[in-house]
Amino acid sequence: MINKPYSESCEQNREPILAVLREAFADRRRLLEIGSGTGQHAVYFAPELPQLVWQTADVRAYHPGIHAWLDEAALPNVLPPLELDVNQTHWHSGRYDAVFSANTLHIMGWPEVVRFFAGVGNVLEPGGVLVVYGPFNYNGQFTSDSNARFDAWLKARDPASGVRDFEAVDALAAVRIRAGSARKSAISASAYKWLCYNKNS
Repeated sequence: MINKPYSESCEQNREPILAVLREAFADRRRLLEIGSGTGQHAVYFAPELPQLVWQTADVRAYHPGIHAWLDEAALPNVLPPLELDVNQTHWHSGRYDAVFSANTLHIMGWPEVVRFFAGVGNVLEPGGVLVVYGPFNYNGQFTSDSNARFDAWLKARDPASGVRDFEAVDALAAVRIRAGSARKSAISASAYKWLCYNKNS
């Protein structure tokens, strides 16, 4: 068995994030997590949301690490990872009444962000809920010095990545998943935000 991968960012603010998920997904039953990464979020959140069947998903390179976390936890409501690349035209993942993704949009290039929302629009059932967590700019401005430094670091490793503008993401969601205006709130004292969308029928 491989050593479990570990991400510090998965541990940060997980309690406030859980509070958001409890509210947003209170009456949801089937959730797709896009970009499960190490698998830490699934292992932490799923036992606290027992009404959900939590479907992990990521590109294949992350599957061994996700399996390592899931195998150890042996949770009854978490499913093994699906292979999901947002660049795929068709996601072979089924339909869900809840979608969750954390710390992904700033890693993707903008064309991938567009494909992310197009894919979510296809798999999210009418009336379904999408929750996205990560750093966002507002009115073209960084919300903190740390976000500005983080953006510079991201662009140094991949010029296509970077902290996304909330207004651009919100407009994209409105078109791609026929969503109303996002409910949005700060998480703890950090510069990170969560966005919550309800897909119109």
